[in-house]
Amino acid sequence: MAHFTLSAFADEIDPDLKTQMDVLEQHGINHIEMRGVGGKGLVEYSLEEVRGIKRELDARGFRISSIGSPVGKIRISDEFASHLELFRHTLEISRIMGSRYIRMFSFFLPEGEDPSNFRQEVMDRWKQFIRAAESYDVVLLHENEKNIYGDTPDRCLDLFETMGSDSFMAVFDPANFVQCGVETYPYAFGVLKDRIAYMHIKDAVAGESRVVPAGEGDGKIKEILLALSRRGYEGFLSLEPHLAAFQGSAALELAPAFEELPEGGARTFAVAVEALKKILREIPG
Repeated sequence: MAHFTLSAFADEIDPDLKTQMDVLEQHGINHIEMRGVGGKGLVEYSLEEVRGIKRELDARGFRISSIGSPVGKIRISDEFASHLELFRHTLEISRIMGSRYIRMFSFFLPEGEDPSNFRQEVMDRWKQFIRAAESYDVVLLHENEKNIYGDTPDRCLDLFETMGSDSFMAVFDPANFVQCGVETYPYAFGVLKDRIAYMHIKDAVAGESRVVPAGEGDGKIKEILLALSRRGYEGFLSLEPHLAAFQGSAALELAPAFEELPEGGARTFAVAVEALKKILREIPG
């Protein structure tokens, strides 16, 4: 039987950590995929500052599901040595935060050029990430972001097979595949199902850049979660709804406890949570 644990990119609610935790508590969520807090990225903080953030989380009973890092989210032509140092800093942050997972990317490629021309450089850089992480108890999660090397299922699989590491897995983002013109299910899921260790809950409408609540786009989130449930998935469903993209959130249906919320991060987050929970209620077990 599957076990889904909800988490969220809480910086979409508000930059303030206390506000993030207040809103998450209202929805029974006690995990955060921490990307930003206090108006800047987590990886921009010193290790001592990170320890302070960890104390705030501990005092409220919150845990980190993943470090939502920007590592690998640079151009393949950009200088790499300083970026590798940022990754080493991120590894230390993950140790302080007690996070098993670090979300990463595989470099933006020049528009219109053949991705195969940059394959070797991508692989060489990722081998350095894998080596740097060997002494840490972490799993590096590759996200299928649009316009990076691994923005299609086949190139994602190429990365995983080339690295050959059990500590390198996929965070599956349905909306990103939709925005790349890729069928999420059964195609993308079928290619990557053995590598999926983490899910982003984000939906999108095919042919548009518009992000919508889970189940209202072409991401086939219900079908994917049903398939994961049948496979006995035990892991996180991390809400990354891109709240600012929701149009007319005031008119969207909410549970009575949240329907009086004003327009803003807390309300649109409630919309995102309610949409996911509606799908989960339809999944057996």
